[in-house]
Amino acid sequence: MFCGLFAIFGFVTWLNGPLITFSKLAFSLNDVEAFFVPSVFYLSYFFLALPSAFILRKTGMKAGMALGLLAMAIGAAGFGQFASMRLFPPTLVSLFVIGAGLSLLQTASNPYISVLGPIESGAQRIALLGIFNKLAGAAAPVVIGTLILNGIGQMQAQVDAAPTTAARELLLNAFAARIHLPYLLMGAFLAVIAFVVYKSPLPNISDDANPGTGKGFWAAVPQMFFGFLAIFFYVGVEVMAGDAVGTYGNGFNLPLDQTKFFTTFTMVTMLVGYICGLIAIPRFVSQEKYLTFSAVLGILFSIGAFLTKGYTSVAFVWALGFANAMMWPAIFPLGIRGLGKLTEFGAAFLVMGIIGGAVIPQLFAHLKDQYGFQLVFLCLMVPCYAYILLFGLVAGRRSKA
Repeated sequence: MFCGLFAIFGFVTWLNGPLITFSKLAFSLNDVEAFFVPSVFYLSYFFLALPSAFILRKTGMKAGMALGLLAMAIGAAGFGQFASMRLFPPTLVSLFVIGAGLSLLQTASNPYISVLGPIESGAQRIALLGIFNKLAGAAAPVVIGTLILNGIGQMQAQVDAAPTTAARELLLNAFAARIHLPYLLMGAFLAVIAFVVYKSPLPNISDDANPGTGKGFWAAVPQMFFGFLAIFFYVGVEVMAGDAVGTYGNGFNLPLDQTKFFTTFTMVTMLVGYICGLIAIPRFVSQEKYLTFSAVLGILFSIGAFLTKGYTSVAFVWALGFANAMMWPAIFPLGIRGLGKLTEFGAAFLVMGIIGGAVIPQLFAHLKDQYGFQLVFLCLMVPCYAYILLFGLVAGRRSKA
């Protein structure tokens, strides 16, 4: 069942990249405005992760996960309806609702998987589920590209050449209407899955599955805060490599009909990274050491993207998917290790860090036209990877203590 849930996470999350392209045309937006799509989606995690922890305390994991799926169903139906009507603010609200449902699911499922076995191999279990996540994530841009963004380059040219405002609006209305049925069907599917999850049996995890170190809440805050920052920077670079790669490619004037699929290539390299991590951890290397190796790769690939042009530069951005793949699986178990009864709240703090996916791409959208998109990309990515490298080194020392 968790394989299916992680596939849903991946499919819904990685729709944001092509939705930036869709929204820019359908709502006649500039890049900064279009990047509100991932920003609003990831902001919901920050505001709703801690409430999710309290909800899960009241409902239990199974009912909480079903509630999260139901929220996603409502958000998907709302998105399809409002986007087809070209009403941008309520479309963003619907994305926020989808993110809220995912926040509840992430807060429940990630710590559950982390402590289902030895926490030292938590990254391995999350990586296994991550394969399903990234397979679905790779499929998402292809599905939306085929059903909704098909011929978008030609559509953009027709809109630009429209002789009157009325003719332009007719073209945009027809384009926006493409999204209605797919998102209504997605909402119906999520509602059915919510019912299935609610009725399914799930093994219980005892409070001592993640043995505590005896720390009280305030003594554990530094660990949770450092984990929050690691997730913040990780999700930021993940969204830059996945959702923003199309915009990055557009900086080289690459065709829209090609850039709409760029997210899929990043997902493919992430999938390869998951497979490598699944084989290596903990058999050949600890999750801490693999995390530091991944961070170093991220720095090197970011520099490579800066020093090259065109498709070669974009290929370095795709390669960041490989560097990013094992970061979440490694950071999450390390961030909650030893929290004991505070595990749910520690997980909520980590999930709040997903707001990095809202902040860092927005900085990119705001700064790229002033200072050059490649330089801004480099200056945002390298510090993020440097912090993740530091987190991995400190976590490695703590595990030896």
